[in-house]
Formats: sequence, C-alpha cells, structure tokens
Amino acid sequence: MPNPTLDVVCLCAAWCGTCRDYQATFEALQAALPGHRYAWIDIEDQADAIGDIDVETFPTLMVASQGRVLFAGPVLPRLGDAQRLLQVQQARVAAGDVATSGQLPADQAEAFARLAQQRAF
Repeated sequence: MPNPTLDVVCLCAAWCGTCRDYQATFEALQAALPGHRYAWIDIEDQADAIGDIDVETFPTLMVASQGRVLFAGPVLPRLGDAQRLLQVQQARVAAGDVATSGQLPADQAEAFARLAQQRAF
C-alpha cells in the first residue's frame, strides 16, 4: 500500500518571532517529506480560513488525512520533531488508525475538523 498523503497546516502569526524562525524549518520539512500537502496560515491575515480555532501557542500544527484530524497542537520548533510527527501519523493512517490523537476541547476539535475538511482534496 502506498504511503498516505497528509495535509499539514502550520498556524502562525507574522508578529511571532518563533513563527518567523519556524518558517524555515517548515520549508525544510516540506523538502524532507515532499509527498504531503503543506499550508502556512497566518492566523490574523487568514482568519477566515481558521474559523473558531484558538491558537494559544506557536507554532501550532494540524495534521489531517482525508478531512480527519490526526493531530492538532503546538510543536517544538525543531525539524526532527516535525518529521517524526508526520512519519508516525502517516504510519497510523497506513494501518487504518484515523482517530484524533491528543485531547482537544470539544469546540476546538470541531473547529480543527472544519479546517481539515476544507483542506481535504
């Protein structure tokens, strides 16, 4: 079975220094694992795209497959951590596990689910 394609969305803000630093890491992630679909969303400039998602910690990543959220939350701004996150999520999908990992409040789970469904192809 071929490796499933993931939707990987980084939620950041232009005013955030950590986000500015992470942008190069996110680009390196795309180069290292090019088989996925990536999006960089500025939570202020593209507020309509994120709906009711509350981003409290930057950077925040959402990883989804076919409109289902697999992971949504803050990540350490390190390339190796992001690569491992995607590899684990890709393996889970390949094994048929599409449950959301982690605990999100119900309203945030719904908001991330809407974003994942928008990103699904």
